[in-house]
Amino acid sequence: MAAEIAEKRESVGLNHTLGVQFTKVTPEHLEAIMPITPAVHQPFGFLHGGATIALLESVASAGGEVACDVETEQPFGVEVNIRHKKSGKAGNLRGVATLAERVPSSRVGYKLIWDVAAYDDEGDVISDGTIVVKVVPKTYLAQKAAEREAARAGAAAF
Repeated sequence: MAAEIAEKRESVGLNHTLGVQFTKVTPEHLEAIMPITPAVHQPFGFLHGGATIALLESVASAGGEVACDVETEQPFGVEVNIRHKKSGKAGNLRGVATLAERVPSSRVGYKLIWDVAAYDDEGDVISDGTIVVKVVPKTYLAQKAAEREAARAGAAAF
């Protein structure tokens, strides 16, 4: 399943555009690399912080998918807290996400707290922080969708 998730995430969307490739995928630890090219530079020729954040959010959100039961649960990224410490111009950026904690959510489901860091080819930390993925039961999502539909139908009757 982990390999399927990595392959799916590499082949579409922003991960595909950025050239993200997953190198390690387990329920508690994920790694991926992204090439640092002019396509991910900011106007001054350095690595754009947003591209770094995209890589880190990609590994953490893939972690949410691997760590939950996707048949019955849906993961959503809900919080990103990243500190930039250094930049780069070329080479590869390695994004790492390690599951730090699983905590109950205040309303429904639970939250996965991921410690994340991006490293350059020399192993120096470019950026680090935490990303929170909330996992919600699909039955809850279906119930909320039905409630919204009923409310729309009721409003349309007036």
